[in-house]
Amino acid sequence: RYCPKHGWRSGLRHSLRDPMSMERTNLLNMAKLSIKGLIESALSFGRTLDSDYPPLQQFFVVMEHCLKHGLKVKKSFLGYNKSLWGPLEMVEKLCPEAGEIAASVRDLPGLKTPLGRARAWLRLALMQKRLADYLRLLITRKDLLSDFYDNSAVMVEEEGAVIVGLLVGLNVIDANLCVKGEDLDTQVGVIDFSMYLKNDIDDYRSGERNGQVAAILDQKNYVEELNRQLNSSVHGLQGRVDNLEKSNSKLIEELAIAKNNIIKLQEENHQLRNENTIILIKAQQQLEVTQVDVDVELDTYKQSRQGLDEMYNEARRQLREECQLRQDVENELVVQVSMKQEMDLAMKLLEKDIHEKQDTLIGLRHQLDEVKAINVEMYTKMQTSDDGMKQKNDMITRLEEKTNQITATMKQLEQRLQEAERDRWTAEDGARKFKHDFANKADSLQKQIAQREKQMLQLETDLKIEKEWRQTLQNDLERERDIVAQLSAEAQQINGLKKEFHRLQDENSQLKGICEEQEQALEELGCKLSESKLKIEDIKEANKALQGGQVWLKDKDATHCKLCEKEFSISRRKHHCRNCGEIFCNACSDNELPLPASPKPVRVCDTCHALLLQRCSSNAT
Repeated sequence: RYCPKHGWRSGLRHSLRDPMSMERTNLLNMAKLSIKGLIESALSFGRTLDSDYPPLQQFFVVMEHCLKHGLKVKKSFLGYNKSLWGPLEMVEKLCPEAGEIAASVRDLPGLKTPLGRARAWLRLALMQKRLADYLRLLITRKDLLSDFYDNSAVMVEEEGAVIVGLLVGLNVIDANLCVKGEDLDTQVGVIDFSMYLKNDIDDYRSGERNGQVAAILDQKNYVEELNRQLNSSVHGLQGRVDNLEKSNSKLIEELAIAKNNIIKLQEENHQLRNENTIILIKAQQQLEVTQVDVDVELDTYKQSRQGLDEMYNEARRQLREECQLRQDVENELVVQVSMKQEMDLAMKLLEKDIHEKQDTLIGLRHQLDEVKAINVEMYTKMQTSDDGMKQKNDMITRLEEKTNQITATMKQLEQRLQEAERDRWTAEDGARKFKHDFANKADSLQKQIAQREKQMLQLETDLKIEKEWRQTLQNDLERERDIVAQLSAEAQQINGLKKEFHRLQDENSQLKGICEEQEQALEELGCKLSESKLKIEDIKEANKALQGGQVWLKDKDATHCKLCEKEFSISRRKHHCRNCGEIFCNACSDNELPLPASPKPVRVCDTCHALLLQRCSSNAT
């Protein structure tokens, strides 16, 4: 970036202050160079690419460095290591189509390390032409990437999104890579900058540079003007997007409130239904209990009624028998009375005869006294009269015995009549008591039946109330369904607004992409403008390196790592940076790059590695 105070070196100074941002910028530039070179060479090559194609190999090396940047160190049984396979394996969960690639990588017999599996996965995804899609799904899930990467890693920051956008251009390339034949576990991923540094010094010394710079400046002015217009349109669209977001947030809040109201109404409806079912169950139970009680009482009433009917029939039968017996006794009494009257009449007749006989005896005694003289003559008459007298006396004695018997029978009949009268009175008292008790029991049963009928009427009224309540609940439920239908219609309108909002977001993203491409073009122009100064410094430093100008620090002079300032020990050994000559630990100097003084890759510290990558990328651009 250009600074009015410090010029084009301002961006370099700021990047030197933050090594991670400088590394991200360098890796982004290297990814641009490798992808651009691969596409141009593949289009000029004109056929399917294989594994031995150098630009393709350099592309995989650059992608490996981008994916390794900011990767967290995982602790295992063998020590601390960095694995690319962990985040790439998560793509299978985000996109089911990536499961085929992951299964193929796991089934490869020659792969033993996670790094080899990650390299095979990148090659298979490129052949499938889905590498950009898979990595886009991965970088959108920041919560998953935070488990594998630091907060300042390339895949977490905006540079990762730019790299994924550049990978879309690789879909025009056809590649046929043999993954089984390659030794992906032991390959050394070193970037070859010679592919991007050809004829740089000759181009710098050529006289056509000034014309190109003038043309580039004209293009820069045009691009800046176009960028201003795009920024104004972007601001307008951003205002519309903000308004839509506000309206969408309001609609979402209203939808949430409506959903909460629906949920509350559903819960209340469910509670009312539960209470209704509980009340119905209780009413049915009470009705069943009362029905059982009524049935039991009805059975007992029928049984008692049957028993009372039997007792009443038995009492009536006994009363009929007593009445019949009384009628018989009365008839017999009438007969006895008639017989007594006849006996009285016979007695009177006998008494009358006796009186007459006594009168005759007196007359006969007078006649006997008078006719003592004629005793002989009357002797026979007297004997006959004596015999008649004896017969009459016998008849009188028999009649007296009969009268005694009749009086005894009369006394017995009177006693039996008195007993019958007493039995009749006791039977009538028992019948009256039975009638009184029966009437009391019938009244009590009628009262109970009336109470049961009242309870039945009350239960019927309660049941009618429950039915009316249920009808009101059904009406409320129908009203709630109408409200839900209205809310669903409003939700559909909200979905339409969401689709419109997504369409505007897509247009905004397209405009942002165009703006980012314009910014990238501006950055490339700035890099080309600052290329001359940087190349001069590179040439000077290369001359110093060739002349052996760096100071090689002795081992005894260093007790702590210069970068992380950790003390050296038996487990933390000392290592020299081949570029600056300082001593670092293994974690701060685990990078290898080819230097002008050494064609083979040698150990360099993290600071020199970032600086050299930036210089190479700026020279390449």
